[in-house]
Amino acid sequence: MTTFLLPLESNNPIIPGGAAEIIASAVFVAILTFVVARVVMPRFEKTYADRAAAIEGGIQKAEQAQAEAAAALEKYQAQLADARGEAAQIKEAAKADAAQITADARQRAQAEADRIVAAAHSQLEAERNQIVHQLRGELGGLATSLAGRIVGESLDDDERARRTVDRFISDLESADAPAPQGADVQ
Repeated sequence: MTTFLLPLESNNPIIPGGAAEIIASAVFVAILTFVVARVVMPRFEKTYADRAAAIEGGIQKAEQAQAEAAAALEKYQAQLADARGEAAQIKEAAKADAAQITADARQRAQAEADRIVAAAHSQLEAERNQIVHQLRGELGGLATSLAGRIVGESLDDDERARRTVDRFISDLESADAPAPQGADVQ
């Protein structure tokens, strides 16, 4: 079998050429590791910590903003519920006011109607009395002249004529009165 071992001093760039190169490479790797560990890594760690703090701070700010938004939403909903309750109370008060106004208007209208009816009755009564008085005078004149023709003497005496007319009208009124039930009508 053949071995594939290469001599130490070969022209291969991957394999170091001697012990000095190996020691120099080891020292260089040690210095490079020291510099990376002392200078570069702390900067990476600081940058990582700053970014982590910024992200955590952003998350905390977002959570705080979300909590404030939830509190504002609850406050808004409470105000909205209060406004709805107040609107319902105003609506009920308006209904009660409308009912009161309607009742007052009906009462005033009824009072006005009663006043108009009373005035009409009073006016009708006055007109009736006037017509009765006028008819008594006319009927009295007619009755006096008719009685004078029947009796054959003049009834121009006012007192006698007035008594005759009054007696005649009272006879007419008693004849117009309805007869009591059960009474014989002749």
